[in-house]
Amino acid sequence: MKPLLLPEYGRNIQSMVDHCLTIEDRDERNRCANAIIASMANLFPELKNGGEYNHKLWDHLAIMSNFQLDIDYPCEVIRPENLHTRPERVEYPQNNFRYRHYGQSLEWMIYRASEMEPGDERDELVRLIANQMKKLMLAVNTDGVDDAKIFKDLAEMSHGCIRINPDDMHLHEFKIAQQPTGKKKKKK
Repeated sequence: MKPLLLPEYGRNIQSMVDHCLTIEDRDERNRCANAIIASMANLFPELKNGGEYNHKLWDHLAIMSNFQLDIDYPCEVIRPENLHTRPERVEYPQNNFRYRHYGQSLEWMIYRASEMEPGDERDELVRLIANQMKKLMLAVNTDGVDDAKIFKDLAEMSHGCIRINPDDMHLHEFKIAQQPTGKKKKKK
């Protein structure tokens, strides 16, 4: 049994396509292709609302026939050379920042906090940022993290605008969750 090119349509639709390839008369072949498209559309009625749904079905018919079906397509169908094209490379910003484990979002939050006027709102934001930094640091260093190290990193990342005295602020103590072992506990 030959493998299905598009298994979501099933072996019956593939058999219909194979039969359509054997039809000699072009008009009869066109009628058969339209019947196949109607059957394919009935398999996935929820997708009919899409704008290019009909075009997609004709593309699938061409793929299932290995692009050998000689019919009058109502739209331009995909070409075999376009079927396996690779997408263009996405350029990612290559910002080299020293504290990769904290991430760029946290770096932006520190920048915003350092621009704020001193007050209760800024102090609360700095406390939240420092706790998040500690949580992110624990993901990298599971042995534990000293609050003084977090405060030092925060001062360095804010270029000295945010300085915290370790005696004035105590960060939350995070506990590392146990990883599941995959074994079920026995009932007693």
